[in-house]
Amino acid sequence: MKKRYLVALAVAVAAGPLYGLAPTGSARAAGGPVSFKADVQPIFQKNCVSCHTPGGEGTTASGLDLTSYEGVMRGTKYGPMIVPGDPDYSNLMWLLDWHASPQLRMPHNKSQLPAADRDVIRNWIRQGAKNN
Repeated sequence: MKKRYLVALAVAVAAGPLYGLAPTGSARAAGGPVSFKADVQPIFQKNCVSCHTPGGEGTTASGLDLTSYEGVMRGTKYGPMIVPGDPDYSNLMWLLDWHASPQLRMPHNKSQLPAADRDVIRNWIRQGAKNN
């Protein structure tokens, strides 16, 4: 299973996000400034870092460490996860929005993040994915 997961993740990251996906109405809403520290990091902390922490299964498999801004921006051993300013081409959103195959959907083997949480991350990326 682990080897298939790694191969599928490598293919998904290399292929990039699905082109032509229209953002939802709530995703288009710009809203106010989004802070990585105050808004995005708590979402990662609650939903992602149990696996995507140094030594965790997700970090071991992909290289993605979601415990810090630097880790998020470093991406995976297969490539970047964030394209600052462009959530539609950011692989992180592709995985969180469940556009990937079921083996790659994040969070892995859990329910999809609520749309409101995904929109916070999407808006942070849209605003330049700043370390703020």
